[in-house]
Amino acid sequence: MTVRKNQATLTADEKRRLVAALVELKRSGRYDAFVTTHNAFIMGDTDTGPRTGHRSPSFLPWHRRFLIEFERALKSVDSSVALPYWDWTADRSPRSSLWAPDFLGGTGRPLDGRVLDGPFAASTGNWPLTVRVDGRTYLRRSLGGGGRELPTRAEVDSVLAMPTYDMAPWNSASDGFRNHLEGWRGVNLHNRVHVWVGGQMATGVSPNDPVFWLHHAYVDKLWAEWQRRHPGSGYLPAGGTPDVVDLDEPMRPWNDVRPADLLDHRAYYTFDTD
Repeated sequence: MTVRKNQATLTADEKRRLVAALVELKRSGRYDAFVTTHNAFIMGDTDTGPRTGHRSPSFLPWHRRFLIEFERALKSVDSSVALPYWDWTADRSPRSSLWAPDFLGGTGRPLDGRVLDGPFAASTGNWPLTVRVDGRTYLRRSLGGGGRELPTRAEVDSVLAMPTYDMAPWNSASDGFRNHLEGWRGVNLHNRVHVWVGGQMATGVSPNDPVFWLHHAYVDKLWAEWQRRHPGSGYLPAGGTPDVVDLDEPMRPWNDVRPADLLDHRAYYTFDTD
């Protein structure tokens, strides 16, 4: 069983293997297929029409399946690799270990956000961006730009305390756990982290930055924490809801998996804290 670890506890060899698998997926073209898929759903998911990956109850199960598919791709390169998670309530600084040159590299230069160090810097030749929102082909970041701050553990706990998974109108205006975790309401958790990183992470092509996977692995972990706190509260809506994915309804683009199939992460992997 795959164990997803806190990135802060990874050994030097685990970091090296993960980076090597990421670079190989990029070299083969398989990585960019994930960027394309994510961007298509970002662009297609709207509050007033069909929505699956974002602004909707299926935000969490959709990204869980997305990460499972990506982790399988990594393992096809190196079976020892698992996705780590980034606990941004603890590792809150641009000087945190995940931004070191031996792992993800650091922030971008002030002029244009271009990342200059680490294995994904343009100068390495490992990471040309082909699925993009503009003509720039290099990875960009602006960690904590504009004085932004990452969510605190107290803010996370306030969201984990919400007893209802989701509720009408089942979009970015909804109350409940899912939308407060996604970040369209309240203290803003998931969305805020994307903006804090900046660069491509603040766009629909956010998987261009490998930190996307570590961020979403932590969001996924928070969903599991919420489930443990509220064992009597399940995924909603259960059925008959237009434009969103009900509990037993297949999710695009796979069409072979329902939210009901993804409620227990332990069928696929565990966390180091389970």
